[in-house]
Amino acid sequence: MVRTLGAFMVAVLVTYVAAAAAATQSVMGRLLDLGAPVTLAVRAEATWHDLLGMASSYLPILAVALLIAFPVAALVVRFLPNWRAIGYPLAGAVGVLAVHVILEQLFMITPVAATRTLAGLGVQALCGALGGWVFLRCLPARRAA
Repeated sequence: MVRTLGAFMVAVLVTYVAAAAAATQSVMGRLLDLGAPVTLAVRAEATWHDLLGMASSYLPILAVALLIAFPVAALVVRFLPNWRAIGYPLAGAVGVLAVHVILEQLFMITPVAATRTLAGLGVQALCGALGGWVFLRCLPARRAA
């Protein structure tokens, strides 16, 4: 149980860092398209700023998404053990994707500007898949659930 909790925390942190950094770089790319000077230092500073600034809102949203997604994946993997390698990454991707779609549909809000495009939404889902992969790698090699 402790190891699973640790794996979950690492997965959430990796998902958050990747998703927040990707969102920041999307914004930096748009600024660059507008002709703004976006140096490597500006990108790094903006990324650090967003990692700290989004931690109180986006980090808990991702944690809840993965808290729902990973037990569902564990249930599926229990009955389809050959799906273990793809189950958790897929669950992470679907969880992150679902949270953005649900927030948009129910509350008409987009917590991350990058998800206003299909590409941005896809990148956020890939960050969830990365978190699912990390979760899988941090779990014990053979797990009943």
